Amino acid sequence: MSETDALQPGQIAFNAQGLVPCIVQDASTLEVLMMAWMNEEALALTLGQRSMWFWSRSRGELWHKGETSGNVQELVELCYDCDADTLLALVKPAGPACHTGHASCFYRSF
Repeated sequence: MSETDALQPGQIAFNAQGLVPCIVQDASTLEVLMMAWMNEEALALTLGQRSMWFWSRSRGELWHKGETSGNVQELVELCYDCDADTLLALVKPAGPACHTGHASCFYRSF
């Protein structure tokens, strides 16, 4: 990617609620771990601390992934799609991503 392709966090296309979906993928295995929402503050915290922060729609508050469980996700790389309306975070997970204890939130199929 050239420098002219790089966006600043304020240029991300947040939805009407001020949120953007973030797909989280294990940087080593490429397994999709989870999808969560970010607002502008969560994005700034994630980039600044190199650790994943999200916005909880149900609780209406920021949350630092792993703050209570210890299953933090260290940010390796944060990408955005062609429309700048979806993020992809490559992370080093320190434990399971799912609150159920599964490595990935996507452990069920039809």
